[in-house]
Amino acid sequence: MTTQPEISVPSTSTSTTKKPYTIYNITLRLPLRTFNLQKRYSDFTTLHTTLTSQAGAPPPASLPPKSYFSSTTSSPALAESRRIGLQTYLQTLNSHSDDRWHNTSAWRSFLNLPSTNNSSHPNRHAPLSRTQQQQPITDPVVWLDYHRDLKSQLHSARLQLTKRDQATSGQAQHECSAEAKKHLIKASSMITALDSGLKALANDTWGREKLGDGEMRRRRDLVSAAQKEREGLENLGNAMVAKNALDGAIAHATKGDKDKILLNGGGAADPHDAGSGGPRKPAFAAAKGRVLGKETDRTRALDNQGVLQLQQQLMREQDEDVDVLAAAVARQKQIGMEIQDELVLQKDLLGLLDEDVDRVQGKMDVARKRIGKIS
Repeated sequence: MTTQPEISVPSTSTSTTKKPYTIYNITLRLPLRTFNLQKRYSDFTTLHTTLTSQAGAPPPASLPPKSYFSSTTSSPALAESRRIGLQTYLQTLNSHSDDRWHNTSAWRSFLNLPSTNNSSHPNRHAPLSRTQQQQPITDPVVWLDYHRDLKSQLHSARLQLTKRDQATSGQAQHECSAEAKKHLIKASSMITALDSGLKALANDTWGREKLGDGEMRRRRDLVSAAQKEREGLENLGNAMVAKNALDGAIAHATKGDKDKILLNGGGAADPHDAGSGGPRKPAFAAAKGRVLGKETDRTRALDNQGVLQLQQQLMREQDEDVDVLAAAVARQKQIGMEIQDELVLQKDLLGLLDEDVDRVQGKMDVARKRIGKIS
């Protein structure tokens, strides 16, 4: 059974928009961490309607009534009363013995619960994934959890490709390729959700506090790195498929065709076109001119085209790293120049201070002499 988070609404705040409204701060305590959400009253009414539609019955608790004669922004007592009512509403739904409401996608989307908090029941994971693929991940803490899930998907895809490379039967290779493709498709949709979430956070379109510029750059780099890793895995999978097709063509080629392929880099005939009289299709065209040398784990399963794409990708990554390093060096240079200017200023101030000390010391010496004469 899934452990439900502890939910509370400890406080309220007022938006800074042109037309202010009350924001209800929700605190969720999970087994390993705690994070906060901010919702309007209209978000609660939308949740109530959606829960009724998805669960097939109204929730066991009702929302506090809407006031038409006063506003929560001008009446602290009304805001406090509604806060308590909304907290009771969420806690009742969360702790109710009938889990059909808090297992809906609307409930998990409302609370921005990460996918790692799902139970092992297969039908409970799919609605959350579809919801999060359609909506950007705008909660900063949930964004990091979702990024960890993305890294897990990429890691699983890499493992499946490794298994495919080690498989000896065509059936096993096909199953591993299908699993790897499934993980890569999930990773692609998660990258889109994370990127959309960063854009929403940058534009502050969700009423949340903006992240710092440095943190936004770091998260954009994480998304960019994940996208490059996904593309690299996809290219690796395509190269493996091409290599298998090439091996199959060589296996069905005649001895003369094999000699021509291995010695001269020529093309082998397609066995299906043996009697067609047409031109022979090269079965080893992709590997023509391949120079064998020291292979690595990343290049061993690739043909010439795959190695070329891998080299181009590594060069792009190195160029980007150089650009980032150049920007960092430029920032350090600017900081060093500012520090130098500050040191020059401080040196001038210390010089003035020394002059003031000497002047005051001279006056004190004169005063001591006069006191000595008087005494």
